[in-house]
Amino acid sequence: MAVNQEELMETIENMTVLELSELVKALEERFGVSATAVAAGAPAGAPAADGAAAAEEEQTEFDVVINDGGAKKIQVIKEVRGATGLGLKEAKALVDEAPNPVKEGLSKEDAEALKAKLEEAGATIELK
Repeated sequence: MAVNQEELMETIENMTVLELSELVKALEERFGVSATAVAAGAPAGAPAADGAAAAEEEQTEFDVVINDGGAKKIQVIKEVRGATGLGLKEAKALVDEAPNPVKEGLSKEDAEALKAKLEEAGATIELK
């Protein structure tokens, strides 16, 4: 029984949700695959995390988020400018409108170093 792609698509379009669900289960069993959704932002083929602990262990990129500029905002703004290359106005807005991400997608070492610099300047920082 040869079915062309167009006929197959029409058949699927006319299926109910229950029929589609049963089809997916049958395909998973027949071909030994899983149709689990990949989390938004994760690259295709990346394993889905099975909980917070798994996500913590697998995390390789970190975001440095400023929660509060602290009492020495000028020092914090200087550090933010040095780390990001932002102008004075943009860096001040980032600090004043906290919480805001300072830098995203850093390695653990780089994120920890930036966190230490900003905390030393007086900011409250969180790594995500």
